[in-house]
Amino acid sequence: MAVVSVQGQDLVVEMEGLDKLWALKSRLTIPLENVRGATVDPGIVGEPKGIRAPGTHLPKVITAGTFHHEGEKVFWAVRDAQKAVVVELADENYTRLVVEVDDPRAVVAMVEKATRR
Repeated sequence: MAVVSVQGQDLVVEMEGLDKLWALKSRLTIPLENVRGATVDPGIVGEPKGIRAPGTHLPKVITAGTFHHEGEKVFWAVRDAQKAVVVELADENYTRLVVEVDDPRAVVAMVEKATRR
C-alpha cells in the first residue's frame, strides 16, 4: 500500500512495508504542476502492464515497480484492485502512477483539490 500526500508544492507517494521491496522504491516526489489529475480505477489492474523493468508481477496477487508499455513508463504498487488510484502525469519520468491506497476517493479528492490551485 502507498500513502499519498501533498507536501508544499509536491505530491509525495510513500510505499509502506514490503511494498518498498516489491516496487524497488520507497518514495516518489512529483511537483504538483506536473500532476494532471487522479481517478479511482479498479479496472486498470486487468489491463496489459508491458515489460517489467524493474519490479514484481504475480497476476491477481501484486503488481509493483516500473513497467514499460506502448512507449509509456508507468509506476505500479497495487495488490487490491478495489483500492487502485491512477495519477496522470505530464513532463515527468513516469506517464502515470497506479497505486493502492487506504481510501481511494479521499486521495483523488485531495489530488484534485491540490492541482486546482
